[in-house]
Amino acid sequence: MATLHKFIERINTEAKFSGQLLYDEPMSAHTTFNLGGKADVWIRPARDIFPEYVITLLRSAGEEGIPVFILGAGANIVVSDRGIRGIVLDTGAWSGIDSRFSHGGTEDTELETVRVLSGTQVDQLVEELAAEGLSGLEFLAGMPGSVGGAVWMNARCYGKSVSDVLIETEILDHNFRLQKIPFRAEDFAYKKSPFQGRDNLILYASFALRQGEPRKILDELAFNRQDRSEKGHYRYPSAGSAFKNNPDFGEPTGKIIDSLGLKGFNVGGAQVAPWHGNILINTGNATAMDVKRLMDELTGRVKELRGFDLESEILFVGDW
Repeated sequence: MATLHKFIERINTEAKFSGQLLYDEPMSAHTTFNLGGKADVWIRPARDIFPEYVITLLRSAGEEGIPVFILGAGANIVVSDRGIRGIVLDTGAWSGIDSRFSHGGTEDTELETVRVLSGTQVDQLVEELAAEGLSGLEFLAGMPGSVGGAVWMNARCYGKSVSDVLIETEILDHNFRLQKIPFRAEDFAYKKSPFQGRDNLILYASFALRQGEPRKILDELAFNRQDRSEKGHYRYPSAGSAFKNNPDFGEPTGKIIDSLGLKGFNVGGAQVAPWHGNILINTGNATAMDVKRLMDELTGRVKELRGFDLESEILFVGDW
């Protein structure tokens, strides 16, 4: 840890750091599941230094073999009870709409491109867009994730995906160069994007949105948030859907788990929500290992009794 302290002090002096920095920071404070051990160091660089600081940090950390975990809004992860070794780089201050410009659309509807910083909370973004009469991302209302995470996962709800409106992504690649990645439909699928499995950091995402009536857009946001609330997404800490749906199964994963009588089933403080088979909740004292064992149990039972291989939507990160 002494070596890590010295490394951080050196980098922060060189890069003129501003922002937030905490050692031995509980990751339970930075994930929607409200669990997980401590990060050796958690850093949230201020927006005005973000890209330059991140390049310095990542390059130097790579040279010295110090691991860096990129954290968005912590919405679909479970951090190990042992925590995360090295550095957690929090993108939360890298937030806001960077630019927008109009371009051709249909006869009735003009399109507008909006370039957004990746650390922006999606629920905050859709509210701001609605106030400006821009439509296309309403399906994200009420989701707890960040724009970068939504692009990375190709977030989907209400029959729509991020890839339906994405036109370009800008990343910091493994050589610390800014690359513009034009949207190609063949690179995206159900909750899949070309950024998964790659060593890159999403910095910006540009979306093609339509002009609309702010009141109607705001009404749709309110409807989607209310729908999520009624489905129990906010009753307990969770990471949303635990498993991906698969059309080959013939029915949603939640219904498959329901059909096996597993609603309410628990391992320690982790429980299958009594109202929905595909939401796992922290009842108050769950550990990360409780969640992992619960998911393993569900995966095993569905395979044994229904013959389906469930695919986790939750990412397990840290020192397992």
